[in-house]
Amino acid sequence: MPAYHSAYNHETDVRLVGNMSLLPIRTKFRGPAPPPVDPTVMDIVDESIDLFRANSLFRNFEIKGHADRVLIYLILFISDCLSKISSARVPMTQNEANKQLSTYAVDSFALPGDANFPLNSLYAPPANRMDADLLRQYLTQARQETAARLVEKIYIDGKPSKWWLSFTKRRFMGKSLS
Repeated sequence: MPAYHSAYNHETDVRLVGNMSLLPIRTKFRGPAPPPVDPTVMDIVDESIDLFRANSLFRNFEIKGHADRVLIYLILFISDCLSKISSARVPMTQNEANKQLSTYAVDSFALPGDANFPLNSLYAPPANRMDADLLRQYLTQARQETAARLVEKIYIDGKPSKWWLSFTKRRFMGKSLS
């Protein structure tokens, strides 16, 4: 059974930085992500949250388009967020998790082409400094929105869902962003 791929792989009118697409995001955070044409359609953040559990079971992932690279990045980010939530000795409340993940989303992180970026073999580095700044801003915006939506999704009755936290032991493609 093959892994699930992004529905945005066939989008042609998307800006590329390196070989990552800057896809539209429905967001309340400021950044360079374009607004979606139809706000009722799932965006890349919703798609990565929905495909996280299914794709985290796969060790190999064939990249079929530029949107798959964004999907891989966000799935790895979700995995790191779940690890942060589950590593607390006392289960975090929803507000505590929101604060922790919001801070983690804006923390310094490596971009493709940096020495400590874990997937340099799959990603092309940005062409110049302006593109690198644009990619950093886009990924920060996507990380913030993903963290906010993830907390809403996994917290049920004020406690994290054990069905989500059970995936902290699984590593998508055997990698981690941290």
